[in-house]
Amino acid sequence: MPDVTKVLLLLKSMVYESTSPQETLRFARYYRKKGLDVVVVLFGPMGVIMAKSGKKGLPEYDSKIKECLDMGIKFRCCELGASVIGLEKAELMPEIEMISSYEIADLFLEFCEQGQLIITL
Repeated sequence: MPDVTKVLLLLKSMVYESTSPQETLRFARYYRKKGLDVVVVLFGPMGVIMAKSGKKGLPEYDSKIKECLDMGIKFRCCELGASVIGLEKAELMPEIEMISSYEIADLFLEFCEQGQLIITL
């Protein structure tokens, strides 16, 4: 089995009523500090809310996501999940890429084939 060099973190849970978003961002920063490439996929109607720019409330997720982006962590937002809640690409934080469900499925295959780490929180 190859050494783990990449981590795929998946967030689908409710943003403001769960610890999953905080844990996802903490895991992302932890693995990045260890030198791993980190991709965070926000999917499902609730997970994609994290990608929206200008969110209100506590914790202040926009600043936490910006910190992750500044560290080189990549964020991807599921187009299908976004469409379910009416979230448009123009509403995303600028550094977050919108991708299709098929691209997410391809990420699963890529990470599995390479023996890399996939975590759902």
